[in-house]
Amino acid sequence: MLKHIVPSELRLGMYIHALDGSWLSHGFWKSSFKLEKTTDLQRLQASGIGGLWIDLARGLDVKPAAAPVPSSVPVDAPTLWQEQIEQARQQCKQAQSAVMQMFHEARMGHAIEPEQAQALAEQIQKSVERHPAALLSVARLKNADTYTYMHSVAVSALMVALARQLGLSAHQIKRAALAGLLHDMGKVYTNPDILNKPGALLDEEFAHMQLHPVQGHALLQQSISDAEVLDACLHHHERLDGKGYPHGLRGAEVHLMARMTAICDVYDAITSNRPYKSGWSPAIALQRMAQWCGTHLDKHIFSAFVKTLGVYPVGSLLRLQSGRLALVFALSENKLLMPQVVCFYDTYEARRIDPPVLLDLSATPNEHILLREDPENWNFSDLDDLWQDAITATSASACTPDSSVAV
Repeated sequence: MLKHIVPSELRLGMYIHALDGSWLSHGFWKSSFKLEKTTDLQRLQASGIGGLWIDLARGLDVKPAAAPVPSSVPVDAPTLWQEQIEQARQQCKQAQSAVMQMFHEARMGHAIEPEQAQALAEQIQKSVERHPAALLSVARLKNADTYTYMHSVAVSALMVALARQLGLSAHQIKRAALAGLLHDMGKVYTNPDILNKPGALLDEEFAHMQLHPVQGHALLQQSISDAEVLDACLHHHERLDGKGYPHGLRGAEVHLMARMTAICDVYDAITSNRPYKSGWSPAIALQRMAQWCGTHLDKHIFSAFVKTLGVYPVGSLLRLQSGRLALVFALSENKLLMPQVVCFYDTYEARRIDPPVLLDLSATPNEHILLREDPENWNFSDLDDLWQDAITATSASACTPDSSVAV
């Protein structure tokens, strides 16, 4: 079905069937195409054409005349959430410092102190058990300079949360925390120029990088006696299809703790900004990782991992039914599909929302998630800042259904 509209009614996702006037008047040599780029939307709206035809069978209709979308809705216990986030920040800072010291001692030729490592792992475990969402949210924020150290903290926290979701024993949860913390100790021996290279590794450089599991295993054997922790360090880069390293293990040869570490390690790596690659949105990362199950990752363990983080983890970029882009800044308890978000961009009008507004989707019946968005398709450089500002805003003002909260 074709429909004639004016340029102001355009929105991304429409299928353009024909443009009024000749291509000389609007500059689009193709008059039939799906409108997927913000730049094309802006060009069309600024072109001066009188109207155009859209194909409703192949794309979206004009923006529906929906019920008014509330500017903001209550966010449960904002002050408590802010306190949990602040505690998590302090714990991450202390843990990062301890891991840096542990790496420094190892570089000096000293063995890992098992009591100190276990004590740090237990601190991370207790923090996750108290406020899992807070620590996991904060641990994802890291820069290139501290990536290796905060990666160890983040993987340890993810391992604890995953072990709890899998229903493992208290002893196994404790073991998972330590395995996550120590899994990358072999990078003590990796050439920093290769570790921090802002580009693709050459074959010989990648071969050097692949030594770190074996080197880490040898280092830990000097003082760590737990066989499963050692195995996780040695085999967290193995794949179920036998194409991993260092030993090319296949299927059941890859043990539980190593399978868990592989998932937590991959997730934190691909969602972090590293010297050679920007991180993926958490929701996009889970979507991509789901495609690797069966060949690289364990499907059952990954399903538990998704339940741990939520379908839309903190930091995910989403498009809402109202046409707004929103960033997940907190999860709604027991409601995986309805997180708390900060809305900051209107795709219908191609403009930033100023000030951004907070929504608890579990309390907003006339608003819901339309789809996941890949940040790479948008030129936003401040998503982490938006998340942190949203946390601050929830503590500064308790939202009410009719109030607007500036972020």
